Amino acid sequence: MKFLRNFIDKIKPGFQEGGKLYMFHSFFDAIETFLYVPDTVTGPRGAHIRDAMDMKRTMMMVIIALVPSLLFGMWNVGHWHFLAFGEDADFWQTFWFGFLKVLPIIVVSYVVGLGIEIIFAQSRKHEVNEGYFVTGFLIPLIVPVDTPLWMLAIAIAFAVVLGKEVFGGTGMNILNPALTVRAFLFFAYPGWMSGDSVWIEGMTKNAGMLVDGFSGATPLAEAAAGNVANLPSIMDMLIGIVPGSIGETSVIAIFAGAIILLWTGVGSWKIMLSMFAGGLLMGLTLNLFAVNPYMELPAWEHLLLGGFAFGAVFMATDPVTATQTEKGKWIYGFLTGLLAILIRVLNPAYPEGVMLAILFMNVFAPLIDHYVVEANIKKRLKRAQTKG
Repeated sequence: MKFLRNFIDKIKPGFQEGGKLYMFHSFFDAIETFLYVPDTVTGPRGAHIRDAMDMKRTMMMVIIALVPSLLFGMWNVGHWHFLAFGEDADFWQTFWFGFLKVLPIIVVSYVVGLGIEIIFAQSRKHEVNEGYFVTGFLIPLIVPVDTPLWMLAIAIAFAVVLGKEVFGGTGMNILNPALTVRAFLFFAYPGWMSGDSVWIEGMTKNAGMLVDGFSGATPLAEAAAGNVANLPSIMDMLIGIVPGSIGETSVIAIFAGAIILLWTGVGSWKIMLSMFAGGLLMGLTLNLFAVNPYMELPAWEHLLLGGFAFGAVFMATDPVTATQTEKGKWIYGFLTGLLAILIRVLNPAYPEGVMLAILFMNVFAPLIDHYVVEANIKKRLKRAQTKG
């Protein structure tokens, strides 16, 4: 790849200040940063933290951790399409169909979102941050495969501009941008985020071709309707052979990503563990006061349903919008899991409570950190006074 490095170095002066293409320098910086580690170094003054794990490597680890969910999601899209229309297909036909359906969503996610990021970076005269490389990868995994691309583009523009850039860009936003996209779609276009036909590609357009008795309802939709007996088997939910958002169905693929995040130290095990603990506790509490079939659902099954596992591993652990203090991570994750199951079961209008729970706790994360820090200060002052 030396020829590529030489080519970039050759054209780079044209994009620097004073060059003919300076107006596109943010776009050039984004491409160079994606391909290679930036050649900028710290100055001779001031103290600096030096570590092998920089922002780019951190973001790349998250993307690598998301790959298993993406690949399985592509296969699952093809699987449910052929199953819905009663057609036979081998593994590669199934995967290729899903790949062709998911690829445009990924392209729109990056073209729209990264395009807006570059415009803002250009206007502010700073580099394009690596944060959107992960956001752009997350968005396709949490939306239905049949979402119209124009609708997705509007939601992405809303999330990047009003959910991120108005706060100052990467590192300053208080809401998870990917979940902001899903929330916008959910409230602005509820018909495209709920119902059996949403989760199967082409199901709405070709309804007359469906196999008799076929249902494309997600496990959450079945449970919310009280049809607990119709839930898929535990093995199907673990593997992910169920209708749902592209990357949220396979608990095994998500668990593989969690191992990568924990092994590299990128993801917070405290947030993951405490969120699962909070969800489990709320599920057990609902079991004690069960007045309907949904509340009777075993607490541990809630952890396999919908986007709970995906939210715990990839969304709640977002280092920007989550809590920063160690004790705060326990509180933040626990309350997120608690709220997710509470909203999911007690409010049928919002069967996927994970999205709302994480966004709600994003807002309260700074407050949690504030009180944790204040408590530590008071504790140390009291300790100092006692010794004095």
